Amino acid sequence: MRIIKLNAIDSTNSFLREMIYNEVVADYTVVVAQHQTHGRGQMGTTWESDKGKNLMFSLFKDLSVHVVEFPFYISMAISLAILKALQGFNIPDLSIKWPNDILSANKKICGILIENVIKDKLNSTIIGVGVNVNQTEFKNLPQASSLKSITGVHYDVDEVLHYIIKHTKAYSKLLQEGKYDVVKNEYESHMFRKNKPSTFRDANGDLFSGFIEGVTKYGKLMVILEDQIVKKYDLKEITLMY
Repeated sequence: MRIIKLNAIDSTNSFLREMIYNEVVADYTVVVAQHQTHGRGQMGTTWESDKGKNLMFSLFKDLSVHVVEFPFYISMAISLAILKALQGFNIPDLSIKWPNDILSANKKICGILIENVIKDKLNSTIIGVGVNVNQTEFKNLPQASSLKSITGVHYDVDEVLHYIIKHTKAYSKLLQEGKYDVVKNEYESHMFRKNKPSTFRDANGDLFSGFIEGVTKYGKLMVILEDQIVKKYDLKEITLMY
């Protein structure tokens, strides 16, 4: 496994994508940055981080050797890998806020950005991960927290990375073995606010209530509405409120 450590970069995902187009990149190549000037999150959001205090990395996963028919299983697998790794550091009340934010209680401690590389088929994927590790102040981000803020412990960022990669390999092996139901069932068991009355905002900004039932194999959120009607929502169609 190759780990490339950078002091500062615009985005580890962008750096890794450039590598893919210029050279043969080995499976599980990891790019880690002390600081990102243009870190990115879901839906075009930015990822803010104090230099050297958090874990920001991108991982290259070669998928050419096996077929992942439904790309959302990659998102489920990496979400579970990070959750399991953080459980090893005794982080309490961990859950996955659809589609792939990692929470402790109702505070976000990790975000994931997955960019698939398609060459006739899904050929590989770049998994960008940002974990709030030792940063303790988050200006204008009331829902953000960190491992240190939650436990009071100062963590070795490299050790956190090691555990995440270890569990990523384990969940990747499940996908390679075709154990999709195992991954999906475990993902759903850790979903934030599953089977609890929750508030959502639709694309028009309107609020409504429902119960999260689970996800489809395509990654759509299944919500039970009034009269027990189950509706499926894409990422751009719905936001789960904290």
